[in-house]
Amino acid sequence: MPIVNGCLLPDELLYDVENQLWYRELPDGLVEVGITAVAAAMAGAVLAVTPKRAERRLEAGQAAAVVESGKVVGSARVAFGGYVERSNEDLMETPWVINEDPYGRAWLVVMRPDDWARANAALIPGGAVAEPYRAKMAAENFAGCGTA
Repeated sequence: MPIVNGCLLPDELLYDVENQLWYRELPDGLVEVGITAVAAAMAGAVLAVTPKRAERRLEAGQAAAVVESGKVVGSARVAFGGYVERSNEDLMETPWVINEDPYGRAWLVVMRPDDWARANAALIPGGAVAEPYRAKMAAENFAGCGTA
């Protein structure tokens, strides 16, 4: 599992480094989406999360959720189009879970992608994500997780 400047990036996930999202393919062909530990650390203490509700269509680049902290209000923009099948509405009551468990309980939405093969090919596998994240963190002058 890559660890970049103290930030965990699990091998089994796929990443969109620019938008700071991770993707996990589920056995039923759906794809779970969440924000990375890097994004959570950069945001600081998450105060509110509003995921898109189920049965909504999202185009590539549209927000699957809005995340608010004391530092930023940001949109979690997906890398591909598809339908939101499930929404983690529990995050609206417990937004701090994003800081504590970004790769587990803090998933944002589960989507049915229009073309997963194409989307998958554009994402970075966990085993290859360390260098792109080092570059992103350097470009944004972010020291790393646990340093904010």
